[in-house]
Amino acid sequence: MTERKYLLEQVDDAAVVQVYADGFAKLPLSDKVLCWHLYQAALAGRDIYYDQRYRHSLEMRRILEGVLCDPKGLTPDQLAEVRRYTKLFWLNSGPYHNLTARKFVLGEALRGTVPFSTAFQQSGTGLELEKAFFDLDWETMVTNKTPGAGKDILETSANNFYAGGISSKDLEGFAEKYGLNSRLVKKDGQLVEEVYRLGGKYDKEISAIIGHLTDALPHATPAMRRALEALITFYKTGDDRDRESYDIAWVEDKDSNVDTINGFIEVYLDARGVKGAWEALVYIVNKEKTAGIEKLASEAAWFEARMPWDPQWRRTDVKGVTARAIDVIVESGDSAPVTPIGINLPNDQKIREEHGSKSVQLANISEAYDKSQPASYRREFAWDDAEVERAEKWSALAGEVTTAIHEVLGHGSGRVADHLNGQPQLAIKEQYSALEESRADLVALYFVGSPKIAECGMVPAEHQDEIVRAEYEAYARNALVQLRRIRHGAQIEEDHMRNRQAIVHWLMAHTKAIEVRKRDGKTFYVVVDIAAFHDGVGKMLAEVQRIKSTGDYAAAVALFETYGIHFDPALRDEIVSRVDKLNLPSYTGFVQPKLSPVKDGSGAIVDVEISYPQDLETQMLEYAARSL
Repeated sequence: MTERKYLLEQVDDAAVVQVYADGFAKLPLSDKVLCWHLYQAALAGRDIYYDQRYRHSLEMRRILEGVLCDPKGLTPDQLAEVRRYTKLFWLNSGPYHNLTARKFVLGEALRGTVPFSTAFQQSGTGLELEKAFFDLDWETMVTNKTPGAGKDILETSANNFYAGGISSKDLEGFAEKYGLNSRLVKKDGQLVEEVYRLGGKYDKEISAIIGHLTDALPHATPAMRRALEALITFYKTGDDRDRESYDIAWVEDKDSNVDTINGFIEVYLDARGVKGAWEALVYIVNKEKTAGIEKLASEAAWFEARMPWDPQWRRTDVKGVTARAIDVIVESGDSAPVTPIGINLPNDQKIREEHGSKSVQLANISEAYDKSQPASYRREFAWDDAEVERAEKWSALAGEVTTAIHEVLGHGSGRVADHLNGQPQLAIKEQYSALEESRADLVALYFVGSPKIAECGMVPAEHQDEIVRAEYEAYARNALVQLRRIRHGAQIEEDHMRNRQAIVHWLMAHTKAIEVRKRDGKTFYVVVDIAAFHDGVGKMLAEVQRIKSTGDYAAAVALFETYGIHFDPALRDEIVSRVDKLNLPSYTGFVQPKLSPVKDGSGAIVDVEISYPQDLETQMLEYAARSL
């Protein structure tokens, strides 16, 4: 058997990796056809996210893809630069880095070349387009949650949730009816919500999504059909009550072997943490890897009763938590090509408390990450051979387990004060996403060493102590190594990066668990006391839960300003130098599986085949053809 190819190429500091979905070929025809229609629905909304991310993204993408298909007038070196930039553009769904939020630009040598100058002349926004491609200091950040004194988070963010120079002050006293699924614009000096729904904003894409979801209905289980029908209704009305009905129906579908996430969901892109970015996933249950996660979910009440925070913020009536290991068939929008490895939804705190949640661990994504990572990555940042050996032996399993705890127990736990009305994000504002990710990570770090985790069959009991040490060491290393992603400036914008930085530096300040050591001019974060690490995590978790439960905005600001946002540029420069010498990637984007229907003479689908393109450019140009 030919060895599989995972790492396809590296573009600057981005790895491009193929993801595989082995279980698809074994599905019954009805499930394959269901996947096909959901797959089309997922790709039908792809342009929504491009437009949400930046108002010029779609036109920029059209120009770039046109040049690649017809590179007339470009030298080989110029074409190579267009190809490099375009691949980064695809990986980040626009001209802003997915993790740092900072802009990246096309090489200056392309300014004034015929394909681009012609495209700018033909566009009504030619001057802005030229700046979007070439000027690093124009609209620098897609999301800016810490713009500095006297500057506004909305006015300094280039995303397309707010149009016409809207500032945070403009929103004072304005009641949003469609907070999650609208764009705010100024018309005649008044704020107006452009609602994402049929007949509204993104009508073309939403109409196509509805059509594919409707085609999927006859092939869905009764529970999934109810969820899809509720989703269709929400897309038609845009009403928040219909979104709640969909969330509830989706949570209640606990048994379908095929499932989808589709809609306006995560709020990381919005500096306010209110507007939902569009995304879609289609996936199948990986039954072999699901057993341990299901056992973990069934014990949610046991863990809730032992959370190290004030008992008043523990849930006494833990609702059903459904947890599965899944194999992704396709991801789109906010979830691809750069993707999470675990998801817990819905985000609505009230629905979590009253109806429960569903957690999925993206097993084939985790596998592709692990198979594509070079061994030199661990060796460079581990303190000694023993740490390297632990990482090579246990890091994959430790990562899977903590991701499961993070999603199943972390996001699904706790309760908030009644006065917050189930919406702590409105009180904690731009700090909420980083706070919630910190909370879920802390839950995972706190419980990964619990004997209950071994009882659930997630780790071998005889090796649990070593696995915990490997995970704590990896977490500490990550706070150091992730600085390689931020090559400009001295602050962190991405919420997951903020939360990891905050946890490690809080532990450094309040415990003796982690030492900063130097050797041969290199910096290392070395875990020296596992018990102190665990106890410190428990104390920090209690405070983070208090902040969330009470809506203590000032404490959230202080936490991240002190520990999570700012870093020493000299340390970053050292890390970048070490990474560059080894040519290590900073982040990963995935090439998705491709589905193709097989039809008989009457047009009926008699099979759906899965294939693996193993080339980012081929896949992206195929996707572009769908958008024409």
